[in-house]
Amino acid sequence: MPNTIRILAVDDEPVFRFLLEKQLRDIGYTVHTAVDGLQALELLEQQPIDLILSDLVMPRMDGLALIEEVQKRKAAPPIIVITAHGSVESAVEAMRRGAYDYLEKPYQPDDLRITIKRAIDYQHIVRENEQIKGLLSDRYTFQSVVTVNAAMKQVLELAARVAAARQTTVAIYGESGSGKEVLARAIHFAGKGLPAEFVAVNCAAIPEHLMESELFGHVRGAFTGADRDREGKFSLARKGTILLDEIGDMPLALQAKLLRVLQERVFEKIGSNTPIPVSCRVIVATNRSLAELVAAGRFREDLYHRINVFPLTIPPLCQRKDDIPILCDHILEQLRQHLGKPLPGISPQAMEVMLNYRWPGNVRELRNCLERAAILTDNELIRPAHLALAGASPGAAEPAADGDRVSYHLSLSPEELSLDALTEQILDVTLQRCGGNKSKAAQLLKVNRKAFYRA
Repeated sequence: MPNTIRILAVDDEPVFRFLLEKQLRDIGYTVHTAVDGLQALELLEQQPIDLILSDLVMPRMDGLALIEEVQKRKAAPPIIVITAHGSVESAVEAMRRGAYDYLEKPYQPDDLRITIKRAIDYQHIVRENEQIKGLLSDRYTFQSVVTVNAAMKQVLELAARVAAARQTTVAIYGESGSGKEVLARAIHFAGKGLPAEFVAVNCAAIPEHLMESELFGHVRGAFTGADRDREGKFSLARKGTILLDEIGDMPLALQAKLLRVLQERVFEKIGSNTPIPVSCRVIVATNRSLAELVAAGRFREDLYHRINVFPLTIPPLCQRKDDIPILCDHILEQLRQHLGKPLPGISPQAMEVMLNYRWPGNVRELRNCLERAAILTDNELIRPAHLALAGASPGAAEPAADGDRVSYHLSLSPEELSLDALTEQILDVTLQRCGGNKSKAAQLLKVNRKAFYRA
C-alpha cells in the first residue's frame, strides 16, 4: 500500500536537500522541496502538506519566521527543525514558537524515521480528536457549571478571568468530589486557541520511583528497563493544559524539579541534558491545605508560593445547599438519557433528606446517590428509601420502633394533610426503615407488597 504522507523539506543547501529528499522517498513518503521559507509558504498554498522538515538558517525567510507563519494557519502541519550541531538553543527557541521537535545534523536515519513517525501519529490523534474536542468544549464550559450559589459564581468569574493567561499557574482547592477537574477543564477550553490536549495526572496514584518518568519522560538506556524513549505528561500536554491533581502528595525530591520547570519553563527527560520548553498551561489541584503541609515540612515553601499565584477555592456542597435542587434537575436530565427512563423527579420528602445531609463526597456523591436511586425507581418519584444515605435524617417523616410497634412523627401542614399523603409518608418511612425491602415493609405494616408500587 503506497504511503500517502506528504512531506515538505525546506533547506537552502542543494546537496543536503537532495540527500534528505532521497532518504524520505526511500522510506516511502511523498516529498516536496523548497529553498527557503517564502517558497515553502507558496507550496503550502498550492497543495496539502502533512509535515514540514525545515532548516533554521536560510535566506529571505528563515526557519523561525516560517514556523510563526505556519502556526497562523488553520490545521497547521507539524514542523520538525533540522539544525546544525551545537545550535540546541536555537532549536529550543523554535519549539517555543511552535515546532514539534528538532534533529541535530548529522542525524541517524533511524532518528529521522522515528521522529517523523511520532509527529505524524501525533497529528493524526489531533485530527481524530477534533470532534471529541467540540463535544468536550461544549460540556466543560463555565456556563455548563450548574450553580445559583453566590460564592460559586464568584469562583467561576475569577476562573474566566485567568483562562486567557496561559502562563499563569492556577491552584484549585476543594474537597474530594467538589469538581476541581471540571473547573480545570473549563479553564482549559475557555483559553483562546487551545487544542484538545488536556492531560490530568493524579500525583497520589503514581509510585514515587515512577513519577519523574511519568511527568518528564526518559530516553532509551536512562535506567534499567528503559528500552525505548518515552514521552512524559508535560510533552503530551504540549500547547494544552496539564493538571497536577493531589499536588500535596508529590514527593519532596520531585517538588524541587517541578519548581525549576515552573520558573524556567523547560524540563529534561531522564537521561538527557537537552532542555525541552514547557508550552502548556499548568493547573494544580488539592483537597489538602498546602499551607499546613508547608508548616509541617512536607511541602516546599518556595513551590507553594510559585503555584499559589492564582488560587481558586471551590466551596463544599454543604456550604452551597441552594445548589442541590438545580444540581438534582441537571443530573436527572443526564440520567434520563443514560438510563432511558422517564424519571419523573424527586419527592419533597427525599429532597428534604438531601438538603439536611452533609454530603462529605460533594457533587460526586450526589450524582452517585441519584444514579443509584434512578436505577431503583420504577417510573416513580425518587423517595427517601431510594437514596440510601448513611446517617441522613429521614426528613419530614421519621419512624421510631418499639418492638413490633412503630410510631411515626409526621410534619404535614394542614393544607397537605390527607389520607393519601399520610399513607404515602407511612409507606416511605417504613420502606426506609426496612432498608428498601418491600416484602419486609409490607409484613411490618400488614399490607400487600403491591402497595409500595402504587405509592
